[in-house]
Amino acid sequence: MFAIVHSGALVGVEALPVQVEMKSGLHGDPGLRVVGLPDAAVKESTERVTAALLNGGYSLTDTRTVINLAPGDLRKEGPIYDLPIALSILATSKQMDFSRLENFVIAGELSLSGNVRPVRGGVSLALLARREGRGLILPRKSAEEAALVEGVRVFPVETLSECVKLLNGQTDAAPLSPENSPFRRSRGSVFDVDFSEVKGQFQVRRAVEVAVAGGHNVLMIGSPGSGKSMIAKRIPTILPEPTLDEFLEILGIHSAAGVSLAEEGRFFSRPFRSPHHTISDVGLIGGGSVPGPGEISLAHNGVLFLDEFPEFKRSALEVMRQPLEDGEVSISRASGKITLPSRFMLVAAMNPCPCGYLGDKTRRCRCSPVQIQRYRSRLSGPLLDRIDIHVEAPALSVEELRAAAPGESSAVMRERISAAREIQKARFAGTPLRCNAQMTAKMLREVCATTAEQGLILQRAMERLGLSARAYDRILKVSRTIADLAGTPAIETPHLLEAINYRSLDRNAAYF
Repeated sequence: MFAIVHSGALVGVEALPVQVEMKSGLHGDPGLRVVGLPDAAVKESTERVTAALLNGGYSLTDTRTVINLAPGDLRKEGPIYDLPIALSILATSKQMDFSRLENFVIAGELSLSGNVRPVRGGVSLALLARREGRGLILPRKSAEEAALVEGVRVFPVETLSECVKLLNGQTDAAPLSPENSPFRRSRGSVFDVDFSEVKGQFQVRRAVEVAVAGGHNVLMIGSPGSGKSMIAKRIPTILPEPTLDEFLEILGIHSAAGVSLAEEGRFFSRPFRSPHHTISDVGLIGGGSVPGPGEISLAHNGVLFLDEFPEFKRSALEVMRQPLEDGEVSISRASGKITLPSRFMLVAAMNPCPCGYLGDKTRRCRCSPVQIQRYRSRLSGPLLDRIDIHVEAPALSVEELRAAAPGESSAVMRERISAAREIQKARFAGTPLRCNAQMTAKMLREVCATTAEQGLILQRAMERLGLSARAYDRILKVSRTIADLAGTPAIETPHLLEAINYRSLDRNAAYF
């Protein structure tokens, strides 16, 4: 007897079609054999499937059975094929109706008791099912993610027996509806922090607001305790809510990486990733023997916060130059090449010197000129060029901390940012662009026109600061964002001057 069950294999964050082919009644010793470039987890599936079938009250064939995972040149990984293999066994032994198997893409891990466990890549599998014009059967938690993909019927199952009944037409199970998804669109009171808790640092708060409004990269430089990390950790409270398409991209990457997003209280939000500076190159950029997403991809459509910026490995920071420019990272391995999305907003924080007190009003710097130069040289000029906004965060005195009134709340800042993002949404309608930081050179000329006077100001700034052509473009983009926050249709001179001020630190003798 012969049967085919449709499933998928994750390659990066994309699911490729896989056919689970089963042939029983072959000559030879009885048993199950899996072929088709399986890894150890796939080979072990025969033991899990056997126990699950017996615990479910099903019988096993006593002949030699071969399970082929086609195509044979694509490596198969993980326990994702347990459920398809079990169903193919039941189909070949005529213990279930196999006529409906053709209509579904199926994936799931089986426990020994016959329960179905979640698998990685639910969203990617839903996109695969939609491309092939099939429905999708997944474990419930994975199905809740997949149900957000429009144009595909997603059926959740919790046990092997429930899946068999569904395929036999013995149940009235309905596909999950995106409207009934456990994902909440309301932000509610999910944040325990707020920008109103930040005292002083008005220039840094303003720079962060501009950065979030336009999706610009920002670097904060200041002494220890000046509030850099405090401000960065409050950025999620002012991030605009993602669109459904953006959230599906986020969800697809996290699901493919095996990061659980199926917990209670989930809501539409942008990721905020904050890896420690001891992270490996692979952990930050992505890769491994089986290439997968790293932190820069997990921060896609969100924020990547790198505290103690110069302490990260220089090799990893330099590889970030391409993702910062192109919004994607390409990883090549012997097994193949994958391209992962990584369009994120970089928020970095650093001290002005190794001891942290260069330029501090109350404490003396203990670093020698050589130590300071070595510390600064960890960040290359090309990398700094790709950071739109550099802002100083001076330490506040005790008197300033006691006298400073609470700042604006996150809600007030988010309202202005959302209004600016709506302007950009209308501006880039019909294009893949979503914010000012993503503008191309052609779009820049159309959207960021300047007057002759403003052109002269910009020319003088470029000459005095020694900025590059890339910095020139980024100044215009930041100027456009400042104008959007102000609600003005054209870039005005104060907007341009503010944007130039945000570039001054990368060539300021006191710091760089």
